[in-house]
Amino acid sequence: MQKNIAIILGSFHKNQVEEMLDEAKKTAATIGLNIIEEVWVPGSYEKPLILKGLLSREDVAGAVVLSIIEKGETKHGLVMAQVVMGKILDLELEYMKPVGIGILGPEILPEQISNRLRPYARDAIKATKIMLDIMESK
Repeated sequence: MQKNIAIILGSFHKNQVEEMLDEAKKTAATIGLNIIEEVWVPGSYEKPLILKGLLSREDVAGAVVLSIIEKGETKHGLVMAQVVMGKILDLELEYMKPVGIGILGPEILPEQISNRLRPYARDAIKATKIMLDIMESK
């Protein structure tokens, strides 16, 4: 049976994240996941709020988060990533619904981004599907 998922996307690196979304859609279609909602947010900080709303829905079995946290001149991205990842994990456990993480970084360098876009998106979708299957079998 096909499972419904939602995707949250960071728009700060919109062109690159659109490439991730394209790969996520292709992968989801081949492994039996139905993407019923795509939500673009400005940055990483906004993801947990939207994720909570999506995971609370009966028609959403899981979610995937796609974005990039690039290396900056300060440790802002590293701190932001730690906070956001912690909140994502908290929500995953609160709702008992898997969340695939396709966040490049933190502190990824611009020259490292392009080769990782599609694999990270693909792996995040596949991880969500594997976890949905495991949870369904329990």
